[in-house]
Amino acid sequence: MAAPLLGGRGGRRARYRPLAEINVTPLVDVMLVLLIIFMVTAPLMTSGVPVDLPKANAQPINNDSEPLTVSLNAQGKIFLQEQEVSADDLVTKLQALAQNKADRRIFVRGDKELAYGKIMSVMGTISQGGFTKVALLADGSPSGSAAKPGIGKTPAATPPSGRPKAG
Repeated sequence: MAAPLLGGRGGRRARYRPLAEINVTPLVDVMLVLLIIFMVTAPLMTSGVPVDLPKANAQPINNDSEPLTVSLNAQGKIFLQEQEVSADDLVTKLQALAQNKADRRIFVRGDKELAYGKIMSVMGTISQGGFTKVALLADGSPSGSAAKPGIGKTPAATPPSGRPKAG
């Protein structure tokens, strides 16, 4: 009997085994090249034309004071800032406080136990009164701590002064 030659096909058959590992070297190479390209081109895209802007001492154009707050408590009573008002007098008192500026910001806050339709009817009344910037506020704190027991929760938004509006 003849012995099989080394490296030949005799005896045992060499089977092809699939490679189970992914070669990540080409992927890393491509990612590094892309990273370098983005690092070089990003500053070039944002530089634009260099302009030395003059300094101005003018007041800001939007000198809007604190927004007006309309609150609805769990019983459905309407409060403008801190005072209770009726639904009929709401628009006239808002116009007096806003000095007939229709673009004055108005925040509407409603108790979570109150029906959504009641809040929407108050917002509709304010919008029909000519006010264009009406927004709903929600409690942003995870604990939901009450600021005033009869009116509602503290708002998630803060007025331009930087301090949270109590109410």
